[in-house]
Amino acid sequence: MAKTLIRGGTVVNSTGTAQADVLIDGETVAAVLAPGSTLLGFDVAGHVDTVIDATGRYVIPGGIDAHTHMELPFGGTAASDTFETGTRAAAWGGTTSIIDFAVQRTGEKVFDGLAAWHEKAAGECAVDYGFHQIIGGADADALAALPALIDEGVTSFKLFMAYPGVFYSDDAQILRAMQIAADTGLLTMMHAENGPVIDVLAEQLIEQGKTDPYFHGIARAWQMEEEATHRAIMLAHLTGAPLYVVHVSAKQAVEQLAAARDRGQNVFGETCPQYLYLSLEEQLGAQGFDGAKWVCSTPLRSRAEGHQDHMWQGLRTNDLQMVSTDHCPFCMKGQKELGLGDFRNIPNGIGSVEHRMNLMYQGVVTGEISLPRFVELTSTTPARMFGLYGKKGVIQPGADADVVIYDPNGHTSIGMPVDESGNPTGRTHHMNMDHSAWEGFEIDGHVDTVISRGRIIVDDGEYRGRKGDGSYLKRELSQYLI
Repeated sequence: MAKTLIRGGTVVNSTGTAQADVLIDGETVAAVLAPGSTLLGFDVAGHVDTVIDATGRYVIPGGIDAHTHMELPFGGTAASDTFETGTRAAAWGGTTSIIDFAVQRTGEKVFDGLAAWHEKAAGECAVDYGFHQIIGGADADALAALPALIDEGVTSFKLFMAYPGVFYSDDAQILRAMQIAADTGLLTMMHAENGPVIDVLAEQLIEQGKTDPYFHGIARAWQMEEEATHRAIMLAHLTGAPLYVVHVSAKQAVEQLAAARDRGQNVFGETCPQYLYLSLEEQLGAQGFDGAKWVCSTPLRSRAEGHQDHMWQGLRTNDLQMVSTDHCPFCMKGQKELGLGDFRNIPNGIGSVEHRMNLMYQGVVTGEISLPRFVELTSTTPARMFGLYGKKGVIQPGADADVVIYDPNGHTSIGMPVDESGNPTGRTHHMNMDHSAWEGFEIDGHVDTVISRGRIIVDDGEYRGRKGDGSYLKRELSQYLI
C-alpha cells in the first residue's frame, strides 16, 4: 500500500496544535511523529512513496459537512448539484465527508426513500458520504421503521415544524418520534420554524403587494424560530430524547438552546456560514429580484438586530456546537426565477459546500474563533455528533487519512468574475450554479492539498480525484448521547 509523509507542518486538532510529521499508510494515518523522527532507526522520508512538504502550513483533519442536500426535489425543481458535482466541489474546499438527507414524504415508505438516495449517490461521490433520514410523513408505518435505520448506519432523522403539506409534522407526530428516539438512541434533528403561522404571514404580505425576496425574511420572523425552538426543546425534555436543531439563525433561538443546556438538557445547535456573514438588509434586500440568490430557510437575519454577532458568540461559548452549510443550490435562471412576483415560489437554498472551510478559517483571521476551535466546529464535532469520530474528525493513528494542508499565507477569492460590461467571464467555484452567493468574499488563507483516505484528490490547483472515490459511511450512534 502507498505510503505518504507530510512533514514540516503544524498539525491542528481540536485539542491544540503541534509541529509534527504525519505518516499515512494506505487509507489510514499510521503515525504522528516529532519532526524529523525515525522509525526503527530508519529515516521515514526515505521509505515512503510520496513526501509532501507542509512547511509554514497547517495540517488539519478533512472537513465534515453534516448538512447537505444534493439533488433534493424542492418547489417544483431540484437542487442543481448532483452527488458528483457537489462532492467534487466539496473536495476543492477541503471537505472530505458529507452527510446528506434521504427523503420520505407523506404516503411513502422510509426505506424506499433511503434506497433512492443510495442509488443517487453510489459510484458518484468524490468524497465519503453518509445519510440522515428525513421523515416528512410521520405516520405509523414511518415511525415503526425508525429503529431499523440504525442497522443501516443512519442514526439520525430530521423532522420539520415548517412546510405544511410538504414535510410538516405536528406536535403529536413529533412527540411519538421523539419517544422512539429516546428509546433507541437515534438523534432527532429539527427544522424549527412555526410553519402554519409563517404561511399566514406570507399570504398576507403577498396580498399587500409585497412580493420581493426581501419579504421572505419578513414572513419567516425570528419569533417563529424562537417559538418553534422552544417547543422542540420542551418536547425533547418531556420525552428524554436528544435534540439537534439545524440551521439556527436567530439570536433568540440560540438563547433558548443555551438555557436548555444550562439546565442540563441534551440539546445541540448548528449554524451555517450564511448566518455568520450575510444579512436581511444587505443580501435579501438587494435591488430587484437579485435577493433571490440568498433565499433560504431559516432566512438571513437583520444585522442591525445583532444576530450575526450572536452566532459567532454562540460558537465561542459552545451554545452552538458546529457549522454546516445546508448546501441546497439553485440556479437563478430557470430555478430561483420561479418566484418572480411571489417570493413564496423561490426555491429555498444557498450553495456553500465548497466555501465553508475557508469562510470559517476567516473567523480565525478576524479573531472570532481560535484555530483549534475552527477544527472542532468543522470536523471534530460533526464526527462526534454523528457517530464517525475516531475514523473521522481527527489526525491520529488509526484514523482515516482525510487530511487538508491549509496555507494561512495563501489567498482565496470567491465570486463570479465579470468583464467591463458586467458579463460573466468565468467562475471561481466548482458548484453547479450560475451565480455565487459569496460574490466578492476574500479569504486570507487557501486550501492547497486535500487527501481523502490516503489519496491526493486536490493539489496545487489541480483536481486529481475521480467520480466514485467516495465510500458510504455507515455511522454509529451519536457520541454525545448521555
